Amino acid sequence: MVAVRASPNASPSAEWICCLDKRPSERSGEDVDIILTRLREVKAFHRFPPPLLLQICACAFYECLEKGITLFRQGDIGTSWYAVLSGSLDVKVSETANHQDAVTICTLGIGTAFGESILDNTPRHATIVSRETSELLRIEQREFKSLWEKYRQSLAGLLAPPYGAMESGSNNDIREQFTKEPCFGAQVPSEKLQRAGKVLRNAILSRAPHMIRDRKYHLKTYRQCCVGTELVDWLVLQSACVLTRSHAVGMWQALLEERVLNHVDQDLGFQDKYLFYRFLDDEEEDTPLPSEEEKRESEEELPETILFLAQIGPDALLRMILKKSPGQRTGDDLEIIYDELLHIKALAHLSNTVSRLACFPLKQRYKDARTVFNQGEEGTSWYIIQKGSVNVVIYGKGVVCTLHEGDDFGKLALVTDSPRAASIVLREDNCHFLRVDKEDFNRILRDVEANTVRLKEHEQPVLVLEKSPRASTLGSIKYTVISGTPEKILEHFLESMRLNEESVDDFVLMHCVFMPNTQLCPLLMAQYPFSSPPGSEQEKFEFAVNCKRRALTLTLRWANTHSYLLQEEPASIAFLEELYGSLSNDSRMSRALKDYLTDLEKIVQLQQVNADYCIFVQKTLIRQFSNGEERLQKKQPIRNQDDILLKVYCSDHTYTTIRVAVAATGREVINAVADKLGSTDELVLVHHSSAGEKQVVKPNDVSVFSALSINGRLFACPREQLSSLTHLPDQEGPSAGSMSTFELMSSKDLAYQMTMFDWELFSCMHELLYHTFGRQNFRRTTANLDLFLRRFNQVQLWVVTEVCLCSQLSKRVQLLKKFIKIAAHCREFKNLNSFFAIIMGMSNPAVSRLSQTWEKLPTKFKKFYAEFENMMDPSRNHRSYRLTVTKLEPPIIPFMPLLLKDMTFTHEGNKTFIDTMVNFEKMRIIANAIRQVRHCRSQPFNPDICQPNKNQAEVRGYVRKLCVIDNQRALTQLSYRLEPRRT
Repeated sequence: MVAVRASPNASPSAEWICCLDKRPSERSGEDVDIILTRLREVKAFHRFPPPLLLQICACAFYECLEKGITLFRQGDIGTSWYAVLSGSLDVKVSETANHQDAVTICTLGIGTAFGESILDNTPRHATIVSRETSELLRIEQREFKSLWEKYRQSLAGLLAPPYGAMESGSNNDIREQFTKEPCFGAQVPSEKLQRAGKVLRNAILSRAPHMIRDRKYHLKTYRQCCVGTELVDWLVLQSACVLTRSHAVGMWQALLEERVLNHVDQDLGFQDKYLFYRFLDDEEEDTPLPSEEEKRESEEELPETILFLAQIGPDALLRMILKKSPGQRTGDDLEIIYDELLHIKALAHLSNTVSRLACFPLKQRYKDARTVFNQGEEGTSWYIIQKGSVNVVIYGKGVVCTLHEGDDFGKLALVTDSPRAASIVLREDNCHFLRVDKEDFNRILRDVEANTVRLKEHEQPVLVLEKSPRASTLGSIKYTVISGTPEKILEHFLESMRLNEESVDDFVLMHCVFMPNTQLCPLLMAQYPFSSPPGSEQEKFEFAVNCKRRALTLTLRWANTHSYLLQEEPASIAFLEELYGSLSNDSRMSRALKDYLTDLEKIVQLQQVNADYCIFVQKTLIRQFSNGEERLQKKQPIRNQDDILLKVYCSDHTYTTIRVAVAATGREVINAVADKLGSTDELVLVHHSSAGEKQVVKPNDVSVFSALSINGRLFACPREQLSSLTHLPDQEGPSAGSMSTFELMSSKDLAYQMTMFDWELFSCMHELLYHTFGRQNFRRTTANLDLFLRRFNQVQLWVVTEVCLCSQLSKRVQLLKKFIKIAAHCREFKNLNSFFAIIMGMSNPAVSRLSQTWEKLPTKFKKFYAEFENMMDPSRNHRSYRLTVTKLEPPIIPFMPLLLKDMTFTHEGNKTFIDTMVNFEKMRIIANAIRQVRHCRSQPFNPDICQPNKNQAEVRGYVRKLCVIDNQRALTQLSYRLEPRRT
């Protein structure tokens, strides 16, 4: 072991080390005070009673280990107990006597302790090795035993099983720590929250002093109180970042948890009701009013304070709800929990019903002890990680994996009623878990099973339904499709369909995944002339009419939903024409079917017009993804049958232009190039980025041109020339910024024209399913969606490019102000896609590191930027953004990368087919995401929201031809030239 000690001439900052190096008998009262000051810096020691801390100061020693030093080995007989003051140490366990086989099971950080085996002289349970330079506090065996007898409960809180299992019962003490409720009402508020409470109190006294006053209720006077409802009203009016009343409740709850705000009867949950609350500063009588200087400071700090509380408020609200017993939770409470759980990975495979049931018994627990449970123990709860991470440890194998936020553990032991298969050890402090106890877990399974109906044919399941807790308008029981064969699902909807039923919409939106139009159209046609059951002629007639009405209703919804896509399928148009002919004959006999004839006629005529147009005008997309003149034209949807003129470069930088279909595969493109060049060599198609990265295009890749990066190019060459390919000079992007062009343009005009362009691109986009499930599986292009996503990247890089190409500090500051203004106007126009792109561009490392530039930015703009960043906060799966969107009315241009992430998350976390049956729950979740897009586009974008200026054409041309550098390495180098690293 190598220990480093302070020299006699140590600096004042190491004075405490010199004191610890003295023999205990030689330490003066001043020495003890110096050591005590240092120990109080360790948060874990805060809960120690003062007498214990003083005795530790009197008897402890200092150890400093360099990185990689073994403090002691597994099997050694110990002589000392240790606490970690700084650094970290690995805990290694071996099942054999060979130390080479030791496996790291966890890491000890600041505030943890180990070495308790000295209490009964048992061998060390693990090997301890310093992970980095670490400072330890050491107490020898005799002194530690004496301290343990007096202060066992306090010392047990630092111990970290399972590598030091204590026969004296400390594990039970630690387990008890975990099962306590979250620590509401801490005696000493954090400094930041205490300041937040003071700022809010001063602001209220300045802006609305009537809110804090003596109040009488039931003949009793309550001093200097506020009313809960008034506090919520006031906070909602102060800032746009307070999104809802429940959001404001969470912000006040964060203050209530730490006693910065108190309920007069000490209730631990803040309520938006006529209840009395008092600020901490008003607890004492005769508290002086804030001075004018304090009011001014609070006014300056108020936006930042509200922003801080807005970030932590949702967590506090969730903690408050989870603290309630299940029977006390309201419908709104369950909705909040449900929204929180909606994107948790552990629940992705569960049905909506199960997720909602899970909301009911869920409890939240903090974890301060190091072990959640040990291998071999009885399973009593299922856990979901809400914050933090844990190691899964198996005796003899060590750490077998690590679980992070959104993962779950402990379910297997509950399902199989078997002992825990592994130990769960915390990797960090202050982890948060959601917990479902065994009794509740079993009840959920029983309820789900009791409400599930399975239909079989020939002893094989063909349809699984789940009873809905809500009755239909007719009072009958409603069932939801969970899974089934495609044909049986269609049959179920045709038999039980109601016009406003959302599950029918789910089928219409998602059917192409499991039932393409080539299969759906014949089945619908077969349903139309449905054979009649035995009975009277009137009964047969009514039965046939009802069947035809249901088939027509589904067909009309299908045709209206996929109107754009049907243009590319002659078989689907032929089906509609055939159905229209049959309906024309039937409508003469039945007045009940006449209402459908007009609607179907409109659809058939529209499809015929579109089909004729497609034949008459074969639109060619010339350089659609380059900076060509076509960017000035209004965008039209890119269709599968469209052609594109595609430049493909050779290794000598010459190029050939080929004409191929938009959905052409990599093989078709390379064959067209070989034919054009007359080459007999075996060529490969390569995507060459501006950063020099080369990616060989696979032969089956569809619509290869739309996968190009912004400055990327396609190359074709023999495979042996692949390594010698170099990028084109024009791929490097601009060498000078365009600020001189757009700084004279109004920020609002720029944002407006960006929104107009984004809306065109967004309106053309119809390929979410192809993107999620793989366009190769549909042989469809996703060019419209790709173009929209490229635009997001382009706007983001435009911000970075312009800043990094601006050599003057004052001009860069003006640029930042300009971009913040543009972002603000984009948000005003509900263009959240460009809003996010601009803010993400400003947070790019090449821009965010320019400290001299940011320091010069006026405070007002810094506050705006901080508010925008809060909206982009990714915590809790972008909860801040999601809450913002729910408050907006269409038209909206949403943050598309997040919506695609949601769909991909659902797709990858759930099987599409379960035992040959369609997993319709998965279809339903993805359909909800597609409905969000439909909702955003449900109203047209109003071009009159911004009064046109005389240079609108110039602004329009500029925003549609943004030239950018898309090489992050080049942008970083430019950034360092502007502001070199500070030494």
